[in-house]
Amino acid sequence: MTIREAALVLADGSVFEGEALGAESTTGISAGEVVFNTVLSGYQEVITDPSYAGQIISFTYPHIGNYGVTSLDNESSRPFCRGVIVREMARRHSNYRAENSLDALLVKSGVSGIGGIDTRRLTRVLRDAGAIPGAFGTASYEELLAAARAEPGTDGVDLVSTVTTGKRYRVGNGPLKVVAYDFGIKTTILRCLSEIATIEVVPASTTAAEVMAMNPQGVFLSNGPGDPTTVPYAVEAITELVGQVPVFGICLGHQLLSLALGGQTYKLPFGHHGGNHPVQHLASGHVEITSQNHNFCVDAESLGGRVSTTHINLNDKSNEGMRVNDARAFSVQYHPEAGPGPHDSRYLFEQFAELMKNGTF
Repeated sequence: MTIREAALVLADGSVFEGEALGAESTTGISAGEVVFNTVLSGYQEVITDPSYAGQIISFTYPHIGNYGVTSLDNESSRPFCRGVIVREMARRHSNYRAENSLDALLVKSGVSGIGGIDTRRLTRVLRDAGAIPGAFGTASYEELLAAARAEPGTDGVDLVSTVTTGKRYRVGNGPLKVVAYDFGIKTTILRCLSEIATIEVVPASTTAAEVMAMNPQGVFLSNGPGDPTTVPYAVEAITELVGQVPVFGICLGHQLLSLALGGQTYKLPFGHHGGNHPVQHLASGHVEITSQNHNFCVDAESLGGRVSTTHINLNDKSNEGMRVNDARAFSVQYHPEAGPGPHDSRYLFEQFAELMKNGTF
């Protein structure tokens, strides 16, 4: 096997030497905002999560690709991330479900990767400096540095429009009727919702009037990539929907709901990306181990008395959930479907069903 020497260069000038993996870039450069993810397994689900649009994913776990990939584990039609960084990519895989290798998936999807990277050192840099633009590939140091410094990152960029569906479609056959906004929705979310409802999935730009014309019993606000302030069309629609119909939001949907209520969001230093984040449910005191993938966060204090905080992150005390006091609406910052990750929080889908059926949590 021919080894293609490559390098990762961050916007601050940091250099990491490695070897090129996955698809060959026509320019020899892949650029994006570099973030780290701490999952021990589920790399395929992470890579195919549309929430990573605009970002390069660095896996902290040292061995990636051990059990191969299968089309059944894809969270979207294709990866939307800008690239993948690993310490070591498995050359062979062993699992009865595997249809191919991770490297083959990257090649087929046109996604470049880089291996042999000291991901421990890279993670320390990102923890200290925060998520930072970077570029990797077979190009020269000067070209990679220029590309990294020209990369805008995820601030102020509407990435939702690059991942949302182009047309409405139906999923599931459950007893309730839900309209789900696709801001970057994952397959596992639709699978969980299908257990309680028939879902009409709609583009992110769908208006409130169009949603209400479908006579839904509930509206779901999905996860998605990037800065919530760059999706004003969604905020406008949600503002009109709150109070008319039960609403459940997760991740980006949580942030968009807060903006619709007049709140504010802010960017976390390096975000929450992984499958082991402890979140406390304040009413019960129970701790849920959660799957998370977001760079932005809700400023709960900016919402005044409109909401009650329901969950907090035990690592940094950031807001992880809220309930609207004067409307049938609630949301969480993490991923209750957990693809990949623990299933501690899947009760929230039943809570949504209860809200739609009886009007209470």
